Amino acid sequence: MLPENTYPPFLSGSRRPLWLAAAVLAVVCVLFLTVNVRGNWDFVLPLRATKLAALLLVAYAAAVSTLLFQTLTNNPVLTPSLLGFESLYIFLQTLLLALLGAAGYTQLPAMGKFAFELAAMMGGALLLFQLLLRQGGRDLARMILIGVIFGVLFRSLSALIQRLIDPEEFAVAQANTYASANTIHSEMLAVAAVVIVISALFVWRERHRLDVYMLGREQSINLGIPYSRNTVVILLWVAALTATSVALIGPFGPVSFFGLLVVALTNYISTSLRHSLRVPLSFCIAAVLLVGGQLLFEQVLGMKAVLSVVVEFAGGLVFLWLVLRQKH
Repeated sequence: MLPENTYPPFLSGSRRPLWLAAAVLAVVCVLFLTVNVRGNWDFVLPLRATKLAALLLVAYAAAVSTLLFQTLTNNPVLTPSLLGFESLYIFLQTLLLALLGAAGYTQLPAMGKFAFELAAMMGGALLLFQLLLRQGGRDLARMILIGVIFGVLFRSLSALIQRLIDPEEFAVAQANTYASANTIHSEMLAVAAVVIVISALFVWRERHRLDVYMLGREQSINLGIPYSRNTVVILLWVAALTATSVALIGPFGPVSFFGLLVVALTNYISTSLRHSLRVPLSFCIAAVLLVGGQLLFEQVLGMKAVLSVVVEFAGGLVFLWLVLRQKH
């Protein structure tokens, strides 16, 4: 092996895992677009490209939202789902279905429904953050605890409403509250892409402040960071990314630890704690898992499973391997 200083700049030091993950992602994307293509390429390629674009957007949203949340909390086992974002989404879907009926719900414009969901999730997050972040250093832990309580409340209310509606509406509710790359709202791709691009620009601008956040609240304040204001803004972006991902393919449901798995893999593979490396690396890892999982689901399993099961199976094995490796 060559000495470290003889590698080209793009292969040297901490950037090597990122370029390797990007290369693997490129291969997986090409396979996703071309494997077992028979017949009309003009029909198959746009269909698969739309699905691939949605998976890449969801991969970024899931990975970066979890990474930002763990940076703020200084805890590697927490995810945004603890704040009840996904439970709130499911409750909103179930409530709309109960109020409008199956026919009225299916006729809702996708853009209007997404705007309502985004406003509701970010409004609830802003209310929670503003109430709790005023009172001192322990507010973040209290916010997580209250988020868990509200998550349980929203899930219970959703389950209650689903038991009260008729079976046809219940089937519609079930179809809209589980992640599936086969029910992508293609009309939402452009809006989701805009949200993702703006968030990426924000995260990249804040990457150095996020590095300081890892030192803790007191050290961040001592170094001149307006901690409370920045925390509210970052958590609002976490809510926006979560809303965007669930609007595209639905909440991950049984694989809510997907972001946790991605960030754990990122921390294990990354040779640096800088967010300028960890953010793109986490996206690449999440995209490989999602696109590769969907490829396995469609081409190997023959559509006999759902995306959440594929990701849960692969993620569970890797997460178990990481836990066992830590004990040695």
